[in-house]
Amino acid sequence: MPSTTLSPTRQKWRLLREALAGTTQDFTQGSLTRGIALLAIPTILEMVMESTFGVVDAFWVARLGPDAMAAVGLTEAVVVLVFAIAAGLAMAATATVARRIGEHDSEGASVAAVQAIGIGVVLAILMGVVGYTLAPRLLEFMHATPSVIQTGTGYARIILGGNLAIVMIFLINGIFRGSGDAAIAMRTLWMANLINMALDPCFIYGLGPFPKLGVTGAAVATTTGRSLGVLYQLYVLGGGRARVAVARRHLRLDWPVMARLLRVARTAMLQYFISTASWLSLARINSAFGSNAVAGYSLAIRIILFALMPSWGICSAAATLVGQNLGAKRPDRSERAVWLAGLYNMGFLTLVGIIFVAAARPLVGLFQPGALVVPIAVTCLQYVSLGYPFYAWGMVMEQAFNGAGDTATPTGINFGCYWCVQIPLAWYLAQHLGPRGVYLAICGAESVLAVVSVILFRRGKWKTVAV
Repeated sequence: MPSTTLSPTRQKWRLLREALAGTTQDFTQGSLTRGIALLAIPTILEMVMESTFGVVDAFWVARLGPDAMAAVGLTEAVVVLVFAIAAGLAMAATATVARRIGEHDSEGASVAAVQAIGIGVVLAILMGVVGYTLAPRLLEFMHATPSVIQTGTGYARIILGGNLAIVMIFLINGIFRGSGDAAIAMRTLWMANLINMALDPCFIYGLGPFPKLGVTGAAVATTTGRSLGVLYQLYVLGGGRARVAVARRHLRLDWPVMARLLRVARTAMLQYFISTASWLSLARINSAFGSNAVAGYSLAIRIILFALMPSWGICSAAATLVGQNLGAKRPDRSERAVWLAGLYNMGFLTLVGIIFVAAARPLVGLFQPGALVVPIAVTCLQYVSLGYPFYAWGMVMEQAFNGAGDTATPTGINFGCYWCVQIPLAWYLAQHLGPRGVYLAICGAESVLAVVSVILFRRGKWKTVAV
């Protein structure tokens, strides 16, 4: 009688198809390796697409000159503060929804999703008004030259004023990931990014019936793509096509649930604000060396973030597994998932670091920047990637804390490693080494963060946090 056991290759293909199509897997049972793969594969592709927003913009904008690239880079250094709010809310939603799903409380997960979306809408509108109004002043604060401010004000106003799309796409995808529907989050970013890719050259260069908007066109294309992605997310939530289904009865304020979300979210927002404000400070220190330094740093960071997105997929899988298994009263399984995810992440990022050190110049050359920009971008890429094996563990540990709802611990870690180590070190080294000092400070601080995170994770306090 022929065996019905699938070959290893066919098993991998079946796993891949299930991950991309969506799974009904109960992540509180079964193989952890399989669970990480089912959650990480679509999240990796989702994060790659999120990072591709910036890479695609850089590809087209690089041809407009250093001022245009600097305008985009400085605006994104400011918009990371929006990302901090979005990521904090998304993390709170992920932890809360994951815990309810682990408890088999689908009604509670739906209520939490609505409260999180309501908070996000209010905050995004407030930030949009401030960002649109103060866009030129924010660029000036970032040491932008008058020509960069003139070139980039339109871009900054559209990106900052339309931040509702950024907040919602992050937040609702956090809800999907917490419930285990990582494939839906992936499809959202694929759709949004494909629209952005198609519209970017049209709005930047005025192809066909589209107006020629220059660098502002990149903002129009990106905001349009993200907005259509949000509409798709709302369609899925309201149509009952996901594990979290929002019905009319859920569209109400639930103060106890909102209060718990805010308690987790406020610390998570502070956590991401600390880390993103650190990047903002580093960009400001680096900008003192001129437009070429800004352009080179911005390009290198785009490439670095593109490579880190798959790692964030692995980390997101760990966060979901921690939350759901704590909800199912299985903390030991949560801990095993984190150590396993850390090993996978270290292997991946070590390989990426080797590639970046060896092939930095051809990678930078793909974007065809100016001759003075290339060596700066290459140096940044090589120096920062030296710490990749350490980053791998720090990333996983911090997301494990967040998935458990223990957002206070990584907030404290970020404050100590970023504001007390990274920023002062970058400022000091930049006085003696120029831009290279900033890159070395990034490598050193991130490595310290990883060591501290592992030590605190082993103490196990995160297992007892209530969400």
